[in-house]
Amino acid sequence: RVGETSAVALADGSVVTLNTASKIQVAVTQSGRSVTLQEGEAYFEVAKDAKRPFTVAAGSKHITALGTAFSVRKLADDDVRVVVTEGTVAVTSSHGVESPTVLTAGTSAHALKTALTVQERALSELQEQLSWRTGFIVLHHTPLSEAVAEFNRYNPRPIVIEDASLTTIPVSG
Repeated sequence: RVGETSAVALADGSVVTLNTASKIQVAVTQSGRSVTLQEGEAYFEVAKDAKRPFTVAAGSKHITALGTAFSVRKLADDDVRVVVTEGTVAVTSSHGVESPTVLTAGTSAHALKTALTVQERALSELQEQLSWRTGFIVLHHTPLSEAVAEFNRYNPRPIVIEDASLTTIPVSG
């Protein structure tokens, strides 16, 4: 629900931490493990199992864990963000056009319909992006409109900016 996070242990020993207003569908079989991120954001701590790949589908993107811990945030069907804190993952498109992009610990990726931007980040910066797991939101010179949108993810009573001239004020905290 809005404002809640929840950790869920899967049958294979993996743990999924769901962020606010997030929904997943899980299938664990003898041949594979798949999660569909229907909406929101989830952090995956994947149990190693070489015989059963662990794949997350988020919109048109598929993220396959290669023994790892990572986050996937679905902003829209063709707008997905991936943060890798441990191990490696391979990102592919369901369109099947491009070859997989391998992300290692310390990288984040923003996947749109036709583009994938990968950035190396300090582990401390990645942990700040994932601070929702401990009940915090960390902002660094974030425009007020983006900060309000982030806060509104966690609150059923939304904050509204009535004066449009305030939307670009940078917020840190």
